[in-house]
Amino acid sequence: MVSKVLSSLAVNRDRLSTMIHQLAQLGKLPNGGVQRLAFSPEDCHARALVRRWMVEAGMTVRLDEAGNLIGRYPGRFEAAPPLVTGSHIDTVPNAGHYDGTYGVLAGIESVRTLSERKLYLDHPIEVIVFADEERTMIGCKAMAGRLLNDPKLYSSRSQEPVETCLERVGGDWDIIDHARRTPESMAAFVELHVEQGPMLTTLNKQIGIVTGIVGQRRYWITVEGQSSHAGTTPMSMRQDALVAASQIVLAVNQIGQRPGDQVATVGRLELSPNVPNSIPGKVEMSLDLRDLSSDRLDQLLSDIHQAIDSIAAETDTQISMTQRLHNEPSPANSHIQNAIAQVCDDLKLTHCSLPSRASHDAQEIAHITDMGMIFVPSEGGISHAETEYTSPEDCANGATVLLQTLMRLDRHYHCPS
Repeated sequence: MVSKVLSSLAVNRDRLSTMIHQLAQLGKLPNGGVQRLAFSPEDCHARALVRRWMVEAGMTVRLDEAGNLIGRYPGRFEAAPPLVTGSHIDTVPNAGHYDGTYGVLAGIESVRTLSERKLYLDHPIEVIVFADEERTMIGCKAMAGRLLNDPKLYSSRSQEPVETCLERVGGDWDIIDHARRTPESMAAFVELHVEQGPMLTTLNKQIGIVTGIVGQRRYWITVEGQSSHAGTTPMSMRQDALVAASQIVLAVNQIGQRPGDQVATVGRLELSPNVPNSIPGKVEMSLDLRDLSSDRLDQLLSDIHQAIDSIAAETDTQISMTQRLHNEPSPANSHIQNAIAQVCDDLKLTHCSLPSRASHDAQEIAHITDMGMIFVPSEGGISHAETEYTSPEDCANGATVLLQTLMRLDRHYHCPS
């Protein structure tokens, strides 16, 4: 009988939508967007509200040393490692209502759906609000034991010391290593998120099953030529850094267009002297590469190096590359992917498999436990903008898939007797 009740559980769509709307009022902007930067007063107020909702859902709540807010719903076997979900509630400047926030609130709503029926899984359930996902990812990195031991690397957008920021929300840099979790402390981690891209809407699918989170290679490219007068320097005698940089942009785009799932982007250029009547003598530019395969990323980088060497020779410029970021891909656990697919089939929700090309807290937590992710559609593929939108129906579908997936995983992972 309990099994039949559990298999028919669905979250309360209206209650979830109300929470999403209410949280969006904290940091609301005149254009309808939200700005709730990590450790800001708006973030602190939002944390207090989310804590209250966790308690109302039947959870006990604690803060760890990295500023992560953790709600725990008991299981029948309290010694069992918890099934964990969650995301973040901090935003980028001028954000929408759903990125991160939706995954946290759907986790709370999933627990409340169990709690109001006085139902318990064998495993406890934890819902985590990770600290500062949008800038430093300090919360998930500390929990995964992958934080660098230099607080100067983790300043906030306001350039406040991280020690001050953590103290404000109840964390403590001096003992932040205490936030580290072991593989034995979690059964699995499942993050629910809006897709932040166009694939689900393009394919007309209701649920995305994430195959993994892509690895990233990020570089800063410097092109050095010779600045001189735009009117008096013959074309044949120029060392135009911007011409060389433009060729690099085209080469990166061409390499990124090759068959495969990779993406390659030049998103920022800074040129000097940047005046109309001077030939640019120096250009600095970003390079962002992403793919699910480390080998593929290495090959893309090798091809770009080869193209840059040719461009440097042809344009008589000096070109150098400095690495700024190196993240390895984080594959999703196959059993969790299968569990999500089975839930979708049971609920008659259309689904497809796809990679996540954006970073998430799950990327770090995958280093210590089995990880899976569920996507729901972002209308128009828009995210990190005030027009970000996911319908109440899609939000409810994703939350119900999360709840049912946790219940399936509860039967899969062993509980100590």
